Amino acid sequence: MYMGNPFIDLDLHGLRQDEAIKEIDKALARADYTTYQIRIVHGYHRGTSLRSMIQQEYRYHEKIKRIIPGDNPGITLLILKELY
Repeated sequence: MYMGNPFIDLDLHGLRQDEAIKEIDKALARADYTTYQIRIVHGYHRGTSLRSMIQQEYRYHEKIKRIIPGDNPGITLLILKELY
């Protein structure tokens, strides 16, 4: 039986927006039916451009149910499947 990763962590510190998009797209392509969320660590001390880009670029993506802030301002969660 195949067991994928239910949680994917992605660290985008120091990346430009175009580089971050490529990494997020790779993570979304890797996500399968066992993946519940992608936790994106983008930081916030150097501004919020990556957080804003994620919310804009991915809000209507077919695999993403919702986008929520993480437990600190430098984290964004892409929810792909609800935990029940």
